[in-house]
Amino acid sequence: MDNSIWLNIFYVIQLLFLALGVYYFVISLFAFLPGKKDPEVEGEDSFAIIVAAHNEEVVIKNMVESLKELNYPKDKYEVFVVADNCTDGTASIAKDAGAKVFERFNDKEHGKGFALEWMFQKIFKMKRKFDYIAIFDADNLVDKNFLVEINKKTRLGEKVVQGYIDSKNPRDSWISYSYSLAFWLVNKLYQTSRANLGLSCQLCGTGFVVNTDILKQIGWQATCLTEDMEFTMRLALNNIKVAWAYDAKVYDEKPITFMQSWKQRVRWMQGHADVASRFIAPLTKKAIKDHSIVPVDCAIYLLQPLRIITMGVVTVMAWLNVMYPGQNLIVWGLLPDKAFSIFVIMQFMWGPLVMIVEKRFNKNTILDFFIYMFYSLSWIPIAAVGMVRKNNREWFHTKHSQAISIAEMR
Repeated sequence: MDNSIWLNIFYVIQLLFLALGVYYFVISLFAFLPGKKDPEVEGEDSFAIIVAAHNEEVVIKNMVESLKELNYPKDKYEVFVVADNCTDGTASIAKDAGAKVFERFNDKEHGKGFALEWMFQKIFKMKRKFDYIAIFDADNLVDKNFLVEINKKTRLGEKVVQGYIDSKNPRDSWISYSYSLAFWLVNKLYQTSRANLGLSCQLCGTGFVVNTDILKQIGWQATCLTEDMEFTMRLALNNIKVAWAYDAKVYDEKPITFMQSWKQRVRWMQGHADVASRFIAPLTKKAIKDHSIVPVDCAIYLLQPLRIITMGVVTVMAWLNVMYPGQNLIVWGLLPDKAFSIFVIMQFMWGPLVMIVEKRFNKNTILDFFIYMFYSLSWIPIAAVGMVRKNNREWFHTKHSQAISIAEMR
């Protein structure tokens, strides 16, 4: 193939990467607008709290205790632990801590999505009825005001609400800090910006609530490796947005080693690619039919694995352009030097600016971002592996070991 044709192909790839980057950047600007203050609400909705657990005897006690200490009327919520295919003491420890435990054993349907669907049916059949169902992971710790803040949204009519995912072990390793930093950036630049724009936020797998009637109406049916993403897209197809509760804080345990991180993120990318292959077309059709940007935004989010891989191509082309100057291998190399320099500076400073606004900036922040670049680049092979293996739905467990209490977190 002629070299000029290859160069044009690379330009198209780079333009796709640039277009997605500009889109995300423009949307992220709205994260810095002052959000609307919620009006005062009266009354309390009731919540069935589900904690999904598979061999979590190290962390389940602290999680249940944090839920039992919520600053919310005790008669308005109940804690349920679904001990899914457990072979350790998770069930008995959770019961002793005060949770109502349901043990599930199924050697064919593995994974959190299946466990949740099974538990939902149990709750639907209970004599006691709940307005909402809240979902958590066993390694979480929950801020005492979580339900208070969520209730402010549900009483205003929001049907699905995602809380703020924070970290309980940011400084355990460079990997756990990079994860934490990534979530802090997503909370601000992705979730808050979309909340301010009236778009749908994304469910994060934990720390969210769903209206019980909505769950009965459209069903769960989210049993892939990224059940939260799958359900978010199903909500969008049913004209239901995910609301955002910034002050409803949940602390989860981040992986400590690179290999733990690699396995978890490959699973995420497998699920992401799987959901993308099934939902981009329906979301696009709905956007055209309804003249709505909400499904468009969700579909663009599903392009994330492709964006990561194009980032890899762009990175390689940039290195080659340095080695062979004057070849114009990168499309923005055609831009004036001053314009490109401004673009690079803005991209580099965006993250530290978020840290300043979020009051997390310290003397190590700039160094942390240099380390974070290695974490970000590691997404490139992970995304490629995930896309290749998107049809592999084998679920595996991420071991949790940080037995931290909510009192220690405070």
